[in-house]
Amino acid sequence: MGENALKGGRAYQGATPMMFGYSDEGWVLLLYPAVLWVLFGPFAMVALGVWCASAPGPRPRLWSVLVPLVPVVTSAIFMIFPLSRWDRPVLADGSLGPPAQWDEFLSYLAVYVGGITVLPWLLGYGITRLLRFIRARRCGRIPALPGSPPP
Repeated sequence: MGENALKGGRAYQGATPMMFGYSDEGWVLLLYPAVLWVLFGPFAMVALGVWCASAPGPRPRLWSVLVPLVPVVTSAIFMIFPLSRWDRPVLADGSLGPPAQWDEFLSYLAVYVGGITVLPWLLGYGITRLLRFIRARRCGRIPALPGSPPP
């Protein structure tokens, strides 16, 4: 401990130092849904995609939007702010170039939103609809295509 940590034999009452690698900032708690979404989000979205393909009505579709809303919006806020990172640099010819943050934000959209959230939902929905179509065709509820061999 340094000189500032102890004053007069008792512990310093100022800002709490970081202990064991954890931050003492409260806003870090907002990142827990985003981190958990990376681990469990694809499984939840596959389940929601299957539910949307199996059940008619607006309820499954509404939940497909509401469930990923908190982690995706929370992580998007951390990608966008602070706005000072979005300043456009002046190029050598005097024109304004794209912000340096733009490439990072597009990568975030591709991986976090597209790969972790939308793609698993599409896979769950598409595979369920395909299986239901194949089963309906085997049972004779959907006529076979003309020129195709009988089952």
